Amino acid sequence: MFTLGFSPCPNDCFMFDAMVFGKIDTEGLEFDVIMDDVESLNLMALDNQLDISKISYHTFLYLSEKYKMLNSGSALGNGCGPILISRDDNMRTVIDNLKNKDNAVKIAIPGRFTTANLLLSLAFPSAVNTIEMKFYDIEDAILKGDVNAGVIIHENRFTYQDKGLYKVLDLGEFWETIAIAPIPLGGIAIKKDIPDELKLKVNRVLRRSIEYAFENPQASRAFVKRNAQEMSEEVIFKHIDLYVNNYSIDLGTEGKRAVYLLMQHANRIGLITKKAENIFVIP
Repeated sequence: MFTLGFSPCPNDCFMFDAMVFGKIDTEGLEFDVIMDDVESLNLMALDNQLDISKISYHTFLYLSEKYKMLNSGSALGNGCGPILISRDDNMRTVIDNLKNKDNAVKIAIPGRFTTANLLLSLAFPSAVNTIEMKFYDIEDAILKGDVNAGVIIHENRFTYQDKGLYKVLDLGEFWETIAIAPIPLGGIAIKKDIPDELKLKVNRVLRRSIEYAFENPQASRAFVKRNAQEMSEEVIFKHIDLYVNNYSIDLGTEGKRAVYLLMQHANRIGLITKKAENIFVIP
């Protein structure tokens, strides 16, 4: 039995439902499921606690000696990146303050090891006054004045405007502009010491689960709704549509190129000092 970590977010529940509940052929694989937010999963993987886990691609920069990435299960695409928001509707003022090396702007981030934080560092190298918190607490922290701005992920991109908050910069669009590539947010890591035959089997089963979800979109509905954080059905399905796509079935050449580009940019700003190669279960 493998320990399997993924988040309670609609996109992960949608993808993993069929394999976790035996709606497809799992080829004899069994899973002990741990569900938590992505930064908690990042930290568990960094502590080598999980056999298979959803992680941020930023986290993988520090895990390439212990884990490989599956070709299936990624959250990667266009127009789906994190967004930097603020109570201040003057976008230019906020951006100027963030670019100031002496700035005192407090920014909420959904975790040090999230791809969202990496993109913030790429866009604003001077924005180092960050405060980590759960992604679902960031909007309220801005509204209460605990922080000046925040980087939101997941379904919050559909709700922040209704709360009177303003977009400063779409960090996904920023990435797509500088890299000319889709944004690699997260993927599924598997321990390197698991035999290659089993790694390939896990990838096959996960791909089968995602394909089943696309063919039977209502099959995971109960599981998705049970774990959704007070989301309307409209937001739930927008969330799934945004983060589950053909790259989730298989990264392909373009998806893998995007991941390697993210690593190159992380190297450029000094987050890592070595080049990761042969990081995928299926090259």
